[in-house]
Amino acid sequence: MIYTAIIIHLGLSKNKSYMSSKYNTWYHPYTPASAYSKRIAYFSMEFGIHQALKIYSGGLGFLAGSHMRSAFEYKQNMIGIGMLWKYGYYDQGRHKDQTLHPQFIEKQYSFLEDSGHEIDVKIFDNATVKVRAMVLKPEIFGTVPIYLLTTDVDGNDDLSRSITNHLYDATELTRICQSIVLGVGGAKLVEVLGGADVYHLNEGHALPAFYYLRNNGFKKDHMVFTTHTPEKAGNVERNARVLNDSGFFGRTLTAEELQEETGNRDTLNYTIAALRMAKKTNAVSKLHAKVAKEMWKGQTGAAGIYPITNAQNQKFWQDEGVKKSWLAKNSKTYQKRKLQLKSELFEEVLNQTGKLFDPNILTIVWARRFAAYKRADLLLHDMERFERLLHNTELPIQVIWAGKPYPLDFDAIGVFNRLVQFTKFRHNTAVLTGYEMSLSKKLKTGSDVWLNTPRITREASGTSGMTAAMNGSVNLSINDGWIPEFARDGKNSFVLPEADYKSPVWEQDTLDSKNLYEILENKVLPTYYGKPAKWQEIVFNGIDDVIPAFASQRMTKEYYDTLYI
Repeated sequence: MIYTAIIIHLGLSKNKSYMSSKYNTWYHPYTPASAYSKRIAYFSMEFGIHQALKIYSGGLGFLAGSHMRSAFEYKQNMIGIGMLWKYGYYDQGRHKDQTLHPQFIEKQYSFLEDSGHEIDVKIFDNATVKVRAMVLKPEIFGTVPIYLLTTDVDGNDDLSRSITNHLYDATELTRICQSIVLGVGGAKLVEVLGGADVYHLNEGHALPAFYYLRNNGFKKDHMVFTTHTPEKAGNVERNARVLNDSGFFGRTLTAEELQEETGNRDTLNYTIAALRMAKKTNAVSKLHAKVAKEMWKGQTGAAGIYPITNAQNQKFWQDEGVKKSWLAKNSKTYQKRKLQLKSELFEEVLNQTGKLFDPNILTIVWARRFAAYKRADLLLHDMERFERLLHNTELPIQVIWAGKPYPLDFDAIGVFNRLVQFTKFRHNTAVLTGYEMSLSKKLKTGSDVWLNTPRITREASGTSGMTAAMNGSVNLSINDGWIPEFARDGKNSFVLPEADYKSPVWEQDTLDSKNLYEILENKVLPTYYGKPAKWQEIVFNGIDDVIPAFASQRMTKEYYDTLYI
């Protein structure tokens, strides 16, 4: 693999109405609010902005997208820096037996514009890689300006063009190149646009930006960092010598410098490096801050991890009919709208599976990224007991699963396919494909219960339950992530008793599944069918408690007040 240090080629925008007349002027199409005048460059590997812009995989992207929307609503002086993925994450199809079939289909976006800026990045010491910056204008989807970088540029060889093919590419060297393009290329682009007061890394993927800034005399005051997960996959480690050869550090480090950078290890942990270089770091829930401090105890910067709990954009995610009924506390109009939303979701169930679901039956949805610790198949732990629930005609249920496993995570794909086979011949269960923003919204508005089953302490936040609650879906959850800050068991949600997270996983699974069945049998189902007024009270309490505390307007203000200022 050949690639080479960074040279900038400046070009004037083809759309001069969008760019300032001077290439080095920070540009916004609005006058930033005085409270938010500090210039922020927000780096993220993925953004979940709209169903049509497929540059996201899941929660990290949904969070970044809500942040960009609310930053625009507040007229904050912020831009997003991301990547334009040629094939997106992947398109979730089916094989002929209905099992998962990842598909990679080229994407085209006529609503993106060429910013006129092209940056040459040298990686792995030889060939120049051209990086073009496309821009998503605020008026398209109601976000701050977002610059998306692509290497699919005339003049690049095939290998260079492939760097921005796939979000979370399976090849380690390609992932390193992606980080350099986002980090160093993005930092250079911000420099061309006039610079920023604060460079914010949303997780460690863009870590080379911090090295670029440090090499060019920037102090900690300019760098902040968000850590998103206690999971190993989200705290990347790479071979230090390979990183050094790649240009990851912005210059070639000596052997002594490399040892100092890694703490005398053979690998560099991106999270530890970011903690060390950032002025401030935040976790994404209060519980996650405690877990993160313990995880990184002894590392520079670990003691000062602030909790800024994730949130989601109410305007985008909450159904207008649900909102009006909630504000009026009108149970009749709410129930009418909920039946309509369930019917719309069930049209998708019918289309994909040929099953007719009943809007009058309690519907449980488990929908999020498929990962082992999230336990999509926890309901199947005691098959006999689950079958009794599925065949209870007096208190009937319907269950829907949806979500995307990583396309090469064969254990997660195995769980997905197991659920496909389990649901295939059961009339009241279904697995849906195409779990992206559009389907996510349908599931949240059309469900009665939002099921969340991670192993405790391993879900940093879990934002899907927030947008479900905004739409009257009652959270049934492990007490992890954001849930301890929100839940009032039996009043706005149903919460499982806490398992000992230090116990063997099979013990946790047995205990959690037992508690899950008992809560469904003795609380959820009897309340839904036998105490409809009480159920409606829980629904409205959930919306009351999730807004505004877990709406991204609160979060974006907190980032400015806590992390940026």
